[in-house]
Amino acid sequence: MVGIELILKYFPNLTQTQKQQFEGLYPLYKEWNEKINVISRKDIEDLYLKHVLHSLSIASFVKFKDVHNILDIGTGGGFPGIPLAILYPEIEFHLVDSIGKKILVVSEVAKGIELKNVKAEHARAEQIRGKYDVVTGRAVTQLLDFYSWIHKNLKPDSDVICLKGGDLDDEIRTFKQANHRSEVKTFEIFNKIPEPFFETKKIVLVTKA
Repeated sequence: MVGIELILKYFPNLTQTQKQQFEGLYPLYKEWNEKINVISRKDIEDLYLKHVLHSLSIASFVKFKDVHNILDIGTGGGFPGIPLAILYPEIEFHLVDSIGKKILVVSEVAKGIELKNVKAEHARAEQIRGKYDVVTGRAVTQLLDFYSWIHKNLKPDSDVICLKGGDLDDEIRTFKQANHRSEVKTFEIFNKIPEPFFETKKIVLVTKA
């Protein structure tokens, strides 16, 4: 298993508290995953690469300046929300998923590592009210559909950040046709985190029109 050393390789300036919180993720996820399957069982040994570092890759490309709150839609087991909440303790995170069992795991993991800036909620995206500086999603659905769910939650200068993989040309073209005033940027994660797992992984950044 690759552990906390992988995180420190790319994020060397963590505080002692952050190191302890990241270290605490594996035993908690391993324990809870045996009760409620939120991570593929073959992936649990690769938790730090495929889930934690993947989530943190956002911070390698996007600087959260003047960001006070982040909404993570379809968070599943808490990705990218929980790793980002550890990295940014000053930002409030609202993690949402439509599957209650997954939100139970998110809540217990956050409690287990004493993560104070996370609120976990069992709800559908359409039910969420309130405005957020940033909305994140990890391979939730097509960008156009995702944006239609969360457009109501965006402030005038909010960003939408999605972790995706593969060929996104058609998906982004379709989105731009419907939201032609929004700016869309894509980043190749491998360019800054050159681990083989990230060769086809991308970050999509939408700046609201």
